[in-house]
Amino acid sequence: MDKIDRFTRSRWLFEDDFDVISNSKIIVFGVGGVGGICVDALARSGVGKIIVVDKDKFDITNQNRQIYSEAVGNIKVDEFKKRYENIEAICDIVTPEFVDKFDFSSFDIVIDAIDDVPAKVALALKTHKKLISSMGGAKRIDATQVKIASIYKTYNDPFARKIRYELKKANFKGNYDVVFSSELPRCQKLGSFMGVTAVFGLNLASLAIRKLLNSSKMGYNQNKN
Repeated sequence: MDKIDRFTRSRWLFEDDFDVISNSKIIVFGVGGVGGICVDALARSGVGKIIVVDKDKFDITNQNRQIYSEAVGNIKVDEFKKRYENIEAICDIVTPEFVDKFDFSSFDIVIDAIDDVPAKVALALKTHKKLISSMGGAKRIDATQVKIASIYKTYNDPFARKIRYELKKANFKGNYDVVFSSELPRCQKLGSFMGVTAVFGLNLASLAIRKLLNSSKMGYNQNKN
């Protein structure tokens, strides 16, 4: 008889691969409109350990798009930690200095859902072999234009263009996948729509799970050889 618990349907879907997911360790930087949905999806899917890093507290303007933002004034990462036993919270500002000192060796996947350009570049320089990154999710309304591509293959995204420029300045020679929108920005201010930002986060989660499973299969085939 099948074991019945919160992950029953994940086991039905992933079958033996669920062990890969349940034994994995992922770190997510930023739990706002994009990162928060990503974390929620990963936690509900059975990822063994998720570390979330963010310094912010929820404010009233977060409520149009951020999960758990009804807890105005509360520290964001703490709201995730108290809901999921597989989440560990780090309340800190993500800076290049933070990234430089942090040990990423135990993580299978690094997910970047922050807005700070220097910190995003620092994460790419140090973790690109494990990295999935979100580009600009604000200023857009068409969820069908959200895509996954190499950082070098994005278009219509000024934020991604800025990241590429800074990576080139830093003599970056690597590559990594990003979630971006091909829709042109609609406004100047950081207007946002959950119908798009949540899709960004769900794409990050989906890509993370697929990378975990693909990595496991590659390791199995290498061991066979």
